[in-house]
Amino acid sequence: MSSEDGSGDLSSPACLMHEVERLSPPKSSSEEDVRTWRKLQREALIKARPQDPNERQLRSVPILEQLGAELHAIRSAPRSPAQHAASGTSTPPPLVLGIYWPFRGEIDVRELAHRHIEAGGIVALPVVIEKNAPIEFWRWRPEVPMARGLYNIPVPGEREVVAPDVLIVPLVGFDRQRYRLGYGGGYYDRTLAASTPRPRTIGIAFAEAELETTYPQAYDIPMDRIVTDRESLSPQAAQ
Repeated sequence: MSSEDGSGDLSSPACLMHEVERLSPPKSSSEEDVRTWRKLQREALIKARPQDPNERQLRSVPILEQLGAELHAIRSAPRSPAQHAASGTSTPPPLVLGIYWPFRGEIDVRELAHRHIEAGGIVALPVVIEKNAPIEFWRWRPEVPMARGLYNIPVPGEREVVAPDVLIVPLVGFDRQRYRLGYGGGYYDRTLAASTPRPRTIGIAFAEAELETTYPQAYDIPMDRIVTDRESLSPQAAQ
């Protein structure tokens, strides 16, 4: 298990890491050339994801264990006076965890979400309401019927908007400054930029998704923390 400074090795077997094609740098630093580079590198990273469900599950174990430990610590920590005031009672409000519905070989965090609900927390899924706009997070319960959202990804069938305190974000790629390479829609960056207060963000990926740089642009927002099957990156670790 990693220490808080992000220096620990989460010890997934190195032999399971997949080879990823590393592209040459963009032709220039222009937004168009960076966008072209990102598109090609994104395709290579997705192609290299583990396709065997058993392998993916095995390699996800240290990531899910780290996430579970962090969520337990956050739930156990004293809540701020503002959080108590927002609940209107002396009892702190439930911790709202934003997750995602896995597709294209992403790490499956739904079991972690079940455990968070059992511990008294709230879970939410991202829903695209309007293209090129911030997303909403709708409360998810295992018994709630699902509907099909953008890209045919399941979303809660009932709209109950909540604001995540902690947001688990899938990474296509990442760098050691904790910038992420996503799917190119910009939805998470728009949402984080518009969020007040901003949720604590934890990006997750397998270790081979690390890049020397993602060529971050002015609108890109780094993750607060990144957890892989090999290590955990935090601001302290990036220094």
